[in-house]
Amino acid sequence: MERHWKISDTEFEEQFSSNKFRPLWFSHEAHLRLAWIYITKYGKEIALEKYSKQLQDFANKYNAEGKYNATVTFASIQIINHFIEKSDAYDFQDFINEFSQLKSNFKEIIATYYSGDVFTSIEAKQHILLPDLKPFNE
Repeated sequence: MERHWKISDTEFEEQFSSNKFRPLWFSHEAHLRLAWIYITKYGKEIALEKYSKQLQDFANKYNAEGKYNATVTFASIQIINHFIEKSDAYDFQDFINEFSQLKSNFKEIIATYYSGDVFTSIEAKQHILLPDLKPFNE
């Protein structure tokens, strides 16, 4: 089990927002959990603002220049929100069990929206690129 499960959603948000979250705990699943926490608590628009700012702060704190990706951050919020709208889960664990493809096939999910590799594109890292294959609201 991932280490981030050792703390509650409230502790997770508090530690991340105060930039005290352990970097070794910040796996792909922890990224998904943070997005889920923010979307379910604040709604998609505020979640995107908080998620973006705090991911940038986290990357800066740990000298992970080039790690933050504006497009992937934007796409993550859109995709997770889409799955939340289809879900009956009351917590993240049930949610991620219901939609395990978010853990195992996330790059493939993003590839259904973008024709290029937004994970390595310098432009995608610096600016939010809108999807060119299909809109997120489908």
